[in-house]
Amino acid sequence: MTKLNNETLIGYLKQAFESDVNGVEEPFGLLSITTSKEKILEVLAFLKTNKDLQFIYLTDITAVHYPEQALSIAVVYHVHSLVHNVRIRVKVFLDGTKPEIPSATSLWNGANWMERETYDFFGVIFQGHPDLRRILNVDEMEVFPMRKEYPLEDPNRVDKKDFFFGR
Repeated sequence: MTKLNNETLIGYLKQAFESDVNGVEEPFGLLSITTSKEKILEVLAFLKTNKDLQFIYLTDITAVHYPEQALSIAVVYHVHSLVHNVRIRVKVFLDGTKPEIPSATSLWNGANWMERETYDFFGVIFQGHPDLRRILNVDEMEVFPMRKEYPLEDPNRVDKKDFFFGR
């Protein structure tokens, strides 16, 4: 078995998925790729089940909100090959008005709680999830607190006025 590194991993992915895997980057040595929501389960299943890769450990599922982009929600998967001690980040960009993506619970049971947390904070709907409901915030909450849709500070705060600081 050859030593698995980012270069050989990119080769495996390009051979299997050609143009369906793009946005290849290596920030700080961590291989990051981008794919579509239609192909995400295929890419993750390939990474997990390929006998040469063995990315069997799902480290995290989260999201990032980019309010200035058309596809404003990025769902981010971190998977780890314990056999080769190699990690990869897989991103999928979604429309922020209705962010929907297939659930990875069919591949990893542990994806259940990670997807619930991502739904709770970013509003991403994981299609096919067995129990998609809020996990940390109250059920009555109508907003998703990790989205950058609100000002960072309350403009009406009186303790931030200049006259308190001698200006």
